[in-house]
Amino acid sequence: MNTGSATGAESPATAGTPVVETVVAASYVIPTDAPESDGTLSWDSTGMIIVRVLAGGEQGLGWSYGSPVAAGLIRDPLASLVAGHSAMDVPRAAEAMTRAVRNIGREGIASTAISAVDIALWDLKARLLGVPLAALIGQVRPDVPIYGSGGFICYDEKQTRDQLTGWVHGSRIPRVKIKVGESWGGNERRDRERVALARKVIGPDTELYVDANGGYGTGQAVRAGAWLCDYGVTWFEEPVSSQSPAGLAAVRDQVAPDVAAGEYSWTLADSARLLDAGAVDCLQLDATRCGRITGFLRVAALAEARGVQVSGHCAPAAHAHVASAIPNLRHLEYFHDHQRIEAMFFDGTTDPAGGVLTPDLDRPGHGLEFREADAERYRSG
Repeated sequence: MNTGSATGAESPATAGTPVVETVVAASYVIPTDAPESDGTLSWDSTGMIIVRVLAGGEQGLGWSYGSPVAAGLIRDPLASLVAGHSAMDVPRAAEAMTRAVRNIGREGIASTAISAVDIALWDLKARLLGVPLAALIGQVRPDVPIYGSGGFICYDEKQTRDQLTGWVHGSRIPRVKIKVGESWGGNERRDRERVALARKVIGPDTELYVDANGGYGTGQAVRAGAWLCDYGVTWFEEPVSSQSPAGLAAVRDQVAPDVAAGEYSWTLADSARLLDAGAVDCLQLDATRCGRITGFLRVAALAEARGVQVSGHCAPAAHAHVASAIPNLRHLEYFHDHQRIEAMFFDGTTDPAGGVLTPDLDRPGHGLEFREADAERYRSG
């Protein structure tokens, strides 16, 4: 296959600035601590791609979650588009990588690969300048509100209680989310029972969110929206598939909870379609999917121009610094599986106590270091 080159996006290294010397990628597959499922999918492991970029005696670290195949794409062709160019020109590298995957396909694996490299480049640039990433981007808030996210459909009552109790009473997180839409909406009675259980456990003062992962049909989602109000649910994520902006808009027009979607927006155009359709009250963004920190900043600005808030999707450690730079940010998802992996393998993760993540401004870059020896047993490529 002809993968092409980033014609029109190439530039020589700027004189006197550090040049990217190497780009190294590795993949890992980490088992979950228990089976996990939502309304449309079940899984027992999570893939992670780690990227290191070196320049000027410093090393930048980036990562994303997805197929291990992405590591091979980083090695060829993405690495050759980054190496040999100025480490200061992160948008140039992002544009070159995006153009290079045209014939491969931008969505999915390619976007997770580009995102991991871009995060590493932003981290590298901040480390070369000796500043925290939040300061480099431009911080507008000292900390980032989070919500506890998990509540998997396959959890039994004890697992659900323990997780919710840990978030609300242990970490004092004032907002939590569970999954609904079991069996593509085929077990709405259990959905309702689990929402009732969640409300009972967290009490009346904690915000309760639900995520159907596109498992309901439009009419069913509208009906669910009515009974969700009985339990004070204020966030209804992907009530129907995000591939149907019109369906999301129809649900949004008829339910009281805020409708959210956007985690599968790979490009700026994907997010624009949701905004143009009036499909969401809050637009979700994922820096490990939407084409990087560079992409996250662009989409957040697009949403701000429409008067729409944004919410960071999963990968809390990857989002903490960039989220602190977003004026229209509502919150960040503190996803059980990703925060567990980040605590397992990274030094410098942030304590969620009180329901916020506070970027470490005493360390350059995003402040995280990857413990390769601890992760080696899970390496897949």
